[in-house]
Amino acid sequence: MENRKRLLAETELFVLDMDGTFYLGNRVLDGALAFIETVRQSGRRFLFFTNNSSKSSALYVEKLRRMGCCIRKEEIMTSGDVTAAYLNFWYPKAHVYLVGTKSLEKDFAEKGIQLVQTAPDVVVVSFDVSLTYEKLERACAFIRQGAVFLATHLDINCPTEQGMLPDCGAICAAISLSTGVQPRFLGKPFPETVEMILRLTGAERSRIAFVGDRLYTDIAAGVKNGARGFLVLTGETSWDEAWHGEVKPDAVYESLGEMGKLLGR
Repeated sequence: MENRKRLLAETELFVLDMDGTFYLGNRVLDGALAFIETVRQSGRRFLFFTNNSSKSSALYVEKLRRMGCCIRKEEIMTSGDVTAAYLNFWYPKAHVYLVGTKSLEKDFAEKGIQLVQTAPDVVVVSFDVSLTYEKLERACAFIRQGAVFLATHLDINCPTEQGMLPDCGAICAAISLSTGVQPRFLGKPFPETVEMILRLTGAERSRIAFVGDRLYTDIAAGVKNGARGFLVLTGETSWDEAWHGEVKPDAVYESLGEMGKLLGR
């Protein structure tokens, strides 16, 4: 208990997952809002980061507002934001075929990404809840023709109140099986995400904690990149998996609610 309290006290920036950590579907998890208030009152900072690229940051800000959590646009980031930044840096004039929602298409276009339907240089796959067979077929064809294959994140399933939905990693698995080509994944737990957070927040790496319900994304983002990883048991990972998984969290908490209570003591 004392160690878990000490780790919270030593954290200056909490990078918070959303699905399965702060909310489930359209329901805020118990104690999550209180945790945000405790962080603010303590003089610490938080940044929401979701691998879920089906919505833009602006839409997530609105969703959180409806849930009673009002944040600034600087306090949220998605794997889609990381991917757009990656494209603008490494492929600044590339033509991009995006397997994504209308929301992500609009966001990419606003960030200067040149989206096309034919002869792309790069294929980007995201969590596309509007996925059609035509999109899948075109992505495979373009990759076979030599287009670079990128993916916003590697999550296999997305937790909802109704159960798990096939996520970006599952879509990529189908494309890879068909083409024989593996994507370059972005988002958590990869260094590009951590470096972008460092640039935008100015936080000290060792005083950042990634908080989430998944070992292979949320926790790995911290422990594999010089930060910390705090697991909450409100989503995908169980107690048993937490102790026996390859990625070991620095601490395990029942929920954000428990974290808030420990931090506030």
